[in-house]
Amino acid sequence: MRPAPGARGGAGTQRLRIVGGTHRSRQIAFPPVPGLRPTPDRVRETLFNWLGQDLSGRDCLDAFAGSGALGFEAASRGARTVVMLDRHGVCRRALQDNARALGLSAVSVMAGDALEFLRLDPRRFHVVFLDPPFADTDYPALLALAAARVTDEGDLYVEAPRPQLPPAGWILHRSLAAGHVHAHLFRRQSP
Repeated sequence: MRPAPGARGGAGTQRLRIVGGTHRSRQIAFPPVPGLRPTPDRVRETLFNWLGQDLSGRDCLDAFAGSGALGFEAASRGARTVVMLDRHGVCRRALQDNARALGLSAVSVMAGDALEFLRLDPRRFHVVFLDPPFADTDYPALLALAAARVTDEGDLYVEAPRPQLPPAGWILHRSLAAGHVHAHLFRRQSP
């Protein structure tokens, strides 16, 4: 499998670098899982410019963690907590190994299905990152579930293979297209 854009590494383990914060330029390793598509460096840099570089005191959910690129970027920028959720054991082990190696105690890795988590877990987050597998994802349903997990002043970020409409009561705050990725940052509509 070819490394994803922004990723480096030989056969087996692949690597990418954290683009900002206290762990800038540190590398994280991730397994070559089919369909795993880490968010490219340029997109991550733009996203965290949109969010502001300092996420101190913010709680984040990386619902389809995969490589952990989004969650580790949030932790590097001071997020109070970062919950990384993935259903693949090999990905979870790599996420845990990276969090330990980087000394990021704010990161917790959980097993499970993102849709089930969004339906059942009552926690709310300041930022929810959604970078699901592009094939067969029901984006309107996913966005509606995720919107319920975002705090009133929070942000909902999603990557998709095509432009997406915001969930009810939300607006598109920022967007960009980079190759096959359409990135969206949604915020609640002002009353």
